Amino acid sequence: MPTLNKIRTATPWGRSNATVDPAIRRLRAALTLFFALDGFVFAGWVVRIPAIKQQTGASTGDLGLALLGVSAGAVATMMVTGRLCQRFGHQPMTVAAAVVMSLSVALPAHTHSALALGLVLLVFGAGYGGLNVAMNSAAVDLVAALRRPVMPTFHAAFSLGGMLGAGLGGLVAGRLSATTHLTALTACGLALTAFAGRALLAHPVPRRQHERPATAPRSRSPRADATDPAHRPSSARAEPVERGEPVGQAAGRGAARRARRLVAVFGLIALCTAYGEGALADWGALHLEQDLDAHPGVAAAGYSVFAATMTIGRLSGTALLERLGQTRALVAGGATAATGMLVGSLAPTVWMALLGFAVTGLGLANIFPIAIERAGALNGPSGVATASTFGYGGMLCGPPAIGFVADWFSLPTALTTVALLAAIAAVVAYASRNALRPPAG
Repeated sequence: MPTLNKIRTATPWGRSNATVDPAIRRLRAALTLFFALDGFVFAGWVVRIPAIKQQTGASTGDLGLALLGVSAGAVATMMVTGRLCQRFGHQPMTVAAAVVMSLSVALPAHTHSALALGLVLLVFGAGYGGLNVAMNSAAVDLVAALRRPVMPTFHAAFSLGGMLGAGLGGLVAGRLSATTHLTALTACGLALTAFAGRALLAHPVPRRQHERPATAPRSRSPRADATDPAHRPSSARAEPVERGEPVGQAAGRGAARRARRLVAVFGLIALCTAYGEGALADWGALHLEQDLDAHPGVAAAGYSVFAATMTIGRLSGTALLERLGQTRALVAGGATAATGMLVGSLAPTVWMALLGFAVTGLGLANIFPIAIERAGALNGPSGVATASTFGYGGMLCGPPAIGFVADWFSLPTALTTVALLAAIAAVVAYASRNALRPPAG
């Protein structure tokens, strides 16, 4: 969701020769396919959760505990994937994680208890979490190499893959067993990994040169956004200098501390909004089928509608940011998502709930991509790993939390927490608007 002139990486946005380099184009296409694969496989799994719940005989609370396996596996893997990417490279880690995720998605269909389901979901979560950190790290470097704000297009591919996966899942829900469907997902995932992996491994991602803000300032476009945290050479002067310590070292340390704080802010925003995506993925179909008596095919379409509007929102994210700017886009997105989810969770009819899901997708669409891209621009792969751990932790820990709240109250009440966290993300974005501006010189 970054804009052409307001949100930048280490170099100013603008067209460069890299955009016409055939190798770079092939690399971008291969990376886009991995984002789409991630969404396709994950959505294919989530639309079969009601069938897996029935197969295992798990209660709502037990299912929530089993889904915690995805969260635990993903978050644990994300904590180390940044370092593994630095050691082995983004591309090999992306391919390896995609293989693990594709193989493990078939395992839940062979379980017959909540405990067994939770154990196999640990493996699935490890592949899912590793793939997200690895491919986002590669995407951050590619965005810098292209000097164009293309990060939303990668996340749009994820949403498009999710829409297709959920849509196909809805079509086959009444015809194929969960075992057949998830096994077919494994075959598709491995085939696409083999196809896209060859191109990804053949062309190295251009590595971004990370520079401290304490270095000499670079020339900037007069239209550059004052809230851009990647350009604040004067911020280092606000940090105290210890006696006997070189000014450059003190400035660098101060800039690094400021970068870490901003990464944490973006991580919190990502967590609050990704919580909603995970909730709709895991509980949206069950809410429509269980609480509103929707047909299984219509219930599966709930996540597809959500993914479709997210895709539309992300494809138009650059234009939106050019119009509103970063802070207003974040605040408007959070407020829109909160309103939509209140409608989706409390609606008395299926069609009104689907409308609420659609509005929620539009609101959440461009919040998560900017959080990940900004964290990577601030602190490289470590920033991507940190913000991804926050964000995908919210996406994957949200469903178990909703399961517990649903046991205590009801599923519609539990889903209103999505609206609450989306509103919190909007408040955090607005409250941190001054922190994103460089101090007065």
